[in-house]
Amino acid sequence: MRSIGRSLTLRRAMLAGAACAAVAGAAAERGVDPARAGAGAPSAIAPLPASGPASFADIVDRVEPAVVSVKVKVLDADATDADNPQGFPELSPNSPFYRFFRHFGLPGGGEAPSRHGTMAQGSGFFVSADGYIVTNNHVVDHASDVTITLADGKTLPAKVIGVDKKTDLALLKADGRDFPFVTFASKAPRVGDWVIAVGNPFGLGGTVTAGIVSARGRDIGSGPYDDFLQIDAPVNHGNSGGPAFNGEGQVVGVNTAIFSPSGGSVGIGFAISGDVVKNVVDQLKAKGVVTRGWIGVQIQSVSQDIADSFGLKSAGGALIAAVEKNSPADIAGLKSGDVVTAVDGETVADPHDLARRIAAMEPKKTASLALVRNGAPMALGVTLGTMPAEKAAKSDFSPRGEASELARLGLTLRAGRGDDGVVVADVDPDSPAADEGLKPGDVILEVRGKPVSRPSEVAEAIDAAKSDGKKSVLFRVKSDEGERFLALPTRAS
Repeated sequence: MRSIGRSLTLRRAMLAGAACAAVAGAAAERGVDPARAGAGAPSAIAPLPASGPASFADIVDRVEPAVVSVKVKVLDADATDADNPQGFPELSPNSPFYRFFRHFGLPGGGEAPSRHGTMAQGSGFFVSADGYIVTNNHVVDHASDVTITLADGKTLPAKVIGVDKKTDLALLKADGRDFPFVTFASKAPRVGDWVIAVGNPFGLGGTVTAGIVSARGRDIGSGPYDDFLQIDAPVNHGNSGGPAFNGEGQVVGVNTAIFSPSGGSVGIGFAISGDVVKNVVDQLKAKGVVTRGWIGVQIQSVSQDIADSFGLKSAGGALIAAVEKNSPADIAGLKSGDVVTAVDGETVADPHDLARRIAAMEPKKTASLALVRNGAPMALGVTLGTMPAEKAAKSDFSPRGEASELARLGLTLRAGRGDDGVVVADVDPDSPAADEGLKPGDVILEVRGKPVSRPSEVAEAIDAAKSDGKKSVLFRVKSDEGERFLALPTRAS
């Protein structure tokens, strides 16, 4: 992803009517080459005639009346960050796309809104006959006035019922009844399936484009619950918030972002998956807010070095770096160093996957977690709490004491206060410690599962790991971002 990010720019695609036209798919069945039959040779693949609709016109005729253009007036300039104008995705500074995205502004120069206000536009679609409309949060963010334009050109006011910034979704409501509306697909599309996008690119009005689903489950760093479909149907500014349909005219996603070096479509777009959208919309419609399950842990990826240190057969799952006191996880008995491998029988691929699965569950539900603790498999039931509106993990420490160097790893350490761990005083930027992300101010809490309070204890633990024939030694470290595990080599490379 980083190599892609260096040449491309991630930006919000505020869409207004576009439908994705797709390339014909092909099915195949196995056939046997008579000349090689019985010789133990692999079967040849016999091609089938190309399949797929000759035209999307019938589908478009049905769904296009449910798609609207969304126009937003923003008056409060103080509410919009000048460094992140309305329409920009909320990317983490750690995202590989962050600095590339920020090079681009909005159409017309990209300045933040003035005190006289500015207009933004995107797309949306009716999901009920009584006027509920789905769009992107970034389309209506800081809106003082929202209007929608129907397919027949009629303009209506709309109000914001609720938004969910974490998934970049918003629910609007227009007064009236008997609006044409569309429904969500009952199952997720497969890679290679047709996808049709309808929206309002560049304010041109109802536009249809088509393509295929290029990938599923994409995490582009825009939020903690990213679950994007990657599509190659052309989408551009003004398409944001518009629907992506399958070949049956059902919604499979909400078009949200594109990669682009120029601001226009290059065939890589992202749509929020339909199952995520439906869950959020149902909650916004019922309560005006979204509640998510929460267990109260800090989690991280399991690298191969960490897997080796824990005695795991392979990297995968989510490693619990810290457990919040009195949280559901703490009450259930989860511990730092546990590796969660499945939730309710479904394998957990990585920390992002675990976060999505837990957040998708309702508070008070009991989730069954499969995990590995000290190399042994076990299971725990955790009754989920409600995720607080904002969670922030900070570490407080006052380092003092005499410095001591572990030059081989590029570390300069000093004792913390009491038993509060060992403070990283300095890190050689060209060292194994720097490669693993250690930085001055970090606090080493444990080495090889044992608490440390003096630099000499860190050195002794590394020596012991080396004597035991270990290629790496496991650290538990606390920083401003929270707690995590990392593995440092026992021998310099």
